[in-house]
Amino acid sequence: MATFRGSNGLWEGYKIMEVASPEGWAKDYSTVLEFYNARRRNIASVLPNEAHKLLAEMEKEWEVSVVTQNIDNLHEQAGSTQVIHLHGEITKACSSNEKRHVVDMGFGDILEGDVCEEGYQMRPFIVWFGEAVPLMEAATEEVLDADIVLVIGTSLEVYPAAGLVNFARLEVPIFVIDPNPVAHKMQVTNKVIHIQKGGSEGMKEFVEVLNNRSIE
Repeated sequence: MATFRGSNGLWEGYKIMEVASPEGWAKDYSTVLEFYNARRRNIASVLPNEAHKLLAEMEKEWEVSVVTQNIDNLHEQAGSTQVIHLHGEITKACSSNEKRHVVDMGFGDILEGDVCEEGYQMRPFIVWFGEAVPLMEAATEEVLDADIVLVIGTSLEVYPAAGLVNFARLEVPIFVIDPNPVAHKMQVTNKVIHIQKGGSEGMKEFVEVLNNRSIE
């Protein structure tokens, strides 16, 4: 599945601020709707990968809370029940008036003229650049309460989400699954265990570590 920021990513052909900011919406909301409608159609046929499934399966033995920057519903499709979407959910729409009247609209399009009961145009339920991240407090509380922190599928470069690891209690180990070096991004005093593999293979190793209780 294509990423937003990678080479040939989903931003290609668009200027980010034109389709992912309140200013872009105010200037040309039809283009914004078109962009997210296309993204929604793209992910309609995408299925959870092995990493998604392993995270969901962990709920059989562990209390698992997923904090994600992704706007798709792949974690839910895989079976995860405690998911915090920091940047919103592309399968939902909301009023352009303060994000009220949130509705689950699946993979269908949001059209010009689709309005909420107050008469405001509906928009994607996404946190755009320049907007507050309303679930940041809930995500922070989950990290503060965690006995193990796992970081997977993120660049650790997008804030405020990248700063969540700093809220882990000092005695809590932080696992990072990433095929690339991460030490320069981890400004924490916690024990950091780097599993230098891709997401699915890294998750298999992480689950094995947990099952063997070999965290120390």
